[in-house]
Amino acid sequence: MTTAVLFSKVSRHFGVVKAVDGVDLAIPEGEFFAMLGPSGSGKTTCLRLIAGFEQPTSGHIEIFGETAEGVPPYRRSVNTVFQDYALFPHLSVLDNVAYGPMIRGVPKAERTRAAEETLALVKLPGYGARRPSQLSGGQRQRVALARALINKPKVLLLDEPLGALDLKLREQMQEELKALQRTLGITFVFVTHDQGEALSMADRVAVFNDGRIIQIGTPREIYQRPASRFVADFVGSSNLLPPAFVRQAAGRAAWASLRPEAIRIVAAGGHAATVQSRSFLGGLTRLVLQTQGQRLVALVPSNGGVPEDGEAIRVAWEREDLHLMEEDPHHIEGKL
Repeated sequence: MTTAVLFSKVSRHFGVVKAVDGVDLAIPEGEFFAMLGPSGSGKTTCLRLIAGFEQPTSGHIEIFGETAEGVPPYRRSVNTVFQDYALFPHLSVLDNVAYGPMIRGVPKAERTRAAEETLALVKLPGYGARRPSQLSGGQRQRVALARALINKPKVLLLDEPLGALDLKLREQMQEELKALQRTLGITFVFVTHDQGEALSMADRVAVFNDGRIIQIGTPREIYQRPASRFVADFVGSSNLLPPAFVRQAAGRAAWASLRPEAIRIVAAGGHAATVQSRSFLGGLTRLVLQTQGQRLVALVPSNGGVPEDGEAIRVAWEREDLHLMEEDPHHIEGKL
């Protein structure tokens, strides 16, 4: 399998700040890869290192087998889509999209045809004469995508591109981005701090913290089998259970992760619990419980007879849903 992007012990330091600290990473060709983490975790700096906007302090980067250090952005087979779209307000939509081919000296008729075809690809046929100010946020995002795609990059970098959109439009664009990536078959590298975006779109996810990759895996692996307390807490909502509680529940003293949707209300057996509060979320209700001195959050069906505040209930979960973790690893290398 061809490797699109390779990081070998890559670091990027700004004075004493280690924005990226010894990252190893391999992204295969055609993968939708997400870099997920809180602000300042190193994910955006990694994207800028791929784009060529930053150079590594140490380590080695390859893009499709070619050394990337020292290669300027315009000579790399990558393009970037930014959160703020970075469209030229004085140019028409068509001229915005055709800007890259124009800079390269592509004849006007050819670049116009390519721009129209790319606008159709992102579901904006017939919008070429408009200005960016006449478009909605979602439409401007599509124009930014078209402007990047017309250059036929081997790797498309997306830096929190949906952050400025409202929830419904963001969910729609998530579906469209994934469908577009499947249609084109090119490598997408997507930076986000939104766990839902990463889990819903990516083939694999790298979770960043403090300039390092804490875990790489499929969305299901990251969610169901977090490698550390940080991953369990950051990716989705999880009950982080201390060793003393886990020893009683599983017979082994270790930190464990228990997802709220894995907790069931049972008539008998299980663990005695008291409902401290509840929140209606539509099809599910969020319960905050107290059991054996431990706070637990559970998600239960809203139509299944939700207990009242202060009510004594019994709860249970499957043994395999209690995921035992070692102490937080500093770094887990990305493997193909």
